[in-house]
Amino acid sequence: MRAAEPSVVATPTAIAAGRASVDRDREAARAIYDLPLPDLMFRAQTLHRQNFDPSVIEAASLLSIKTGGCPEDCGYCSQSARYDTGVKATKLMAVERVLAEAAKAKAGGATRFCMGAAWRSPKDRDMEQVCAMISGVRAMGLETCVTLGMLTPAQVERLGEAGLDYYNHNIDTSREFYPEIITTRTMDDRLETLAHVRDGGIKVCSGGIVGMGETIDDRIGMLVILAGLERHPESVPLNMWNEIKGTPVLDKGEPVEPIAFVRLVALARILMPGSVVRLSAGRHAMSDETQALCFLAGANSIFTGDVLLTTGNPQREADAALLAKLGMRTGIVPVAGP
Repeated sequence: MRAAEPSVVATPTAIAAGRASVDRDREAARAIYDLPLPDLMFRAQTLHRQNFDPSVIEAASLLSIKTGGCPEDCGYCSQSARYDTGVKATKLMAVERVLAEAAKAKAGGATRFCMGAAWRSPKDRDMEQVCAMISGVRAMGLETCVTLGMLTPAQVERLGEAGLDYYNHNIDTSREFYPEIITTRTMDDRLETLAHVRDGGIKVCSGGIVGMGETIDDRIGMLVILAGLERHPESVPLNMWNEIKGTPVLDKGEPVEPIAFVRLVALARILMPGSVVRLSAGRHAMSDETQALCFLAGANSIFTGDVLLTTGNPQREADAALLAKLGMRTGIVPVAGP
């Protein structure tokens, strides 16, 4: 007789319930992650079909509107001013140039346009320019997303007034592994910004990075934190770290075994069944077969275009060919809710 499967974990009040509850949730999540792959995939795909059209993939586009020169010490990042990675610092792009790039992205099939700035937090003098970008992109009929670092409630209000749909602020990894890669801001700093964004009525986009030397339990712990927020993030990007010379993570990072990544995608879908789960950085290193398994496990969003901020990404033609082989298509993926 087959043993009963572990229940879905990380209810909205789990993180607030104390350390013991979080540990129990992580244990239950690990039990799900370790299920026989056919059982894990079936469970994830069942939930995916209950919430989304399994043949539709969201196509998002990402533009670096201000590159390099960031004062943070994130050990994985090519844009930190503390490391010699060859990335040169630039000023904030002009609004007209950003809108031209957004128009190209829309013509290439993107339905969401994401803009990233390498800041610890935005200065108030930059907010007017960023808000003009948001308003202009939204007027094109694209969903908007920005990542600008830590925010105050007043800055969140300004972004909301500009019409921002999503704010991206990744938690990166587990609470335990976090100090190994970042010391200039804490996990709680990140969670505070996510709370400000949620309180301001803007949708939350938050995920993490794998392949930085963390354990499988760290990866699971990251998902448990996200699933234990007051509401699940509407978008959950999962990134595989790219080898970036000059960064501290280079000495500890290692490629993620493909099936282990597929299992993580499936766990994200099970813990956050109504969230859009995105294959983000690192997809250029995935085979067609790995990406197909990720889609079966519940991933339903990708970034399109050959560059993601400062790292590579598959060409649009390659993505189109893959989706054609799978009988899938890009389109708008409505968020199913918490």
